[in-house]
Amino acid sequence: MNDMHFTRKNEPVKPSTYDIVQKSLAKRRAAERRFRRYGMAGIVVGVTFLLVLFGDIVGKGYTAFVQTQIKLEIYFDPAVLDSGNADAQNALSKADYHGLLKNALLALFPEVTSRHEKKDLYALVSSGASFQLRTMVMNDNSLVGKTVSLWLPVNDDIDMLIKGHIDRHIDQSERRVNDRQLAWIDRLVAANRIEKHVNSAFFTFGDSREPELAGIRGAVMGSLFTLIGTFLISFPLGVSTAVYLEEFAPVNKWTDLIEVNINNLAAVPSIVFGLLGLAMFINFFGLPRSSPLVGCLVLSLMTLPTIIIAGRASLKSVPPSIREAALAMGASQLQTVFHHVLPLAMPGMLTGAIIGMSRALGETAPLLMIGMVAFIVDVPSSFNEPSTVLPVQIYLWADSPERAFVERTSAAILVLLVFLISMNGLAVYLRKRYERRW
Repeated sequence: MNDMHFTRKNEPVKPSTYDIVQKSLAKRRAAERRFRRYGMAGIVVGVTFLLVLFGDIVGKGYTAFVQTQIKLEIYFDPAVLDSGNADAQNALSKADYHGLLKNALLALFPEVTSRHEKKDLYALVSSGASFQLRTMVMNDNSLVGKTVSLWLPVNDDIDMLIKGHIDRHIDQSERRVNDRQLAWIDRLVAANRIEKHVNSAFFTFGDSREPELAGIRGAVMGSLFTLIGTFLISFPLGVSTAVYLEEFAPVNKWTDLIEVNINNLAAVPSIVFGLLGLAMFINFFGLPRSSPLVGCLVLSLMTLPTIIIAGRASLKSVPPSIREAALAMGASQLQTVFHHVLPLAMPGMLTGAIIGMSRALGETAPLLMIGMVAFIVDVPSSFNEPSTVLPVQIYLWADSPERAFVERTSAAILVLLVFLISMNGLAVYLRKRYERRW
């Protein structure tokens, strides 16, 4: 009886197939659980780094949406403005508006008499405040001879101090605001003459050498013109190419070669397209440098492969039964494609186009090659005017040494992220809203 588990040669019986499967199944399940834990850990680490990045950008950039301003009583002195000149408008245009600011500041601090003290006092107000006064007088000549209470932007160093980016307790030699200016600022704060207001200039002004006057409107308009041109060029061409290759093109070595090249172009580094645009559109065709026209042509070349690939995938997702039913009812191949297949594939094509536009919006390298890195103060109003785009504007500000440009850079990144998230959200909405499950 005791020998029933052994063979004739006194060897133990081999495990059954069921036991082997159960043992290996337990190992596979344990490996699967480990893999899931590794995957979750990777996701947690990635999300953590993403949150840290966003938190750093928001922490540095949210203060750019407010601007410190000083309240001054500006007397538009006719003697300073020289309004009695025969050419009144020309005189008002060239008048000493900075002198009006000096008089207003000296009226608040009459004890300031020395040259060095006056220089420090005048430095409290932004150099752009005089241009603001000039614009007001040019738009309304009746201000001459009147005293008006105005909120005007302060210098970027004062703005950084009020926002807490400059430590006022460190030694005077280590900060950009001296003790004398600190005393004046404290008096102005106590008199409610220094406050933080919404920084509308950030959204309405173009670029500037002065951080407190720098805005993103020029870059946003340049990006808008570039994206509109890119969409108008790349979307019709991309959809037409996708329809031809998927529905009409014969299967031969030439179409295979075209498909391979389209897939390869989708992986080409973007700076190569910038070099192509520099060589062809600017050097060969002589198109204006730094213009949205050249920018949209370069970005169209870059986004075409993405739109074509997405368009072909959308056409393939339409069931063959749709085509067969249309052909059975007597429709031609052209009618079948444009009346039945293309409308059903269009939501997917639009999704691919929006994703391509999102990529184009965030591109910098190809636009640097065609000169859109220039310092542009004026807001462009056409496709041929020199302009820059939002990513390039961020690149320019990031290279500036002033602390105030750090918050402008972060704020511009936030604006760019809002545009990108909105465009990708629109793509997801279109796919969910109009996509059909077959």
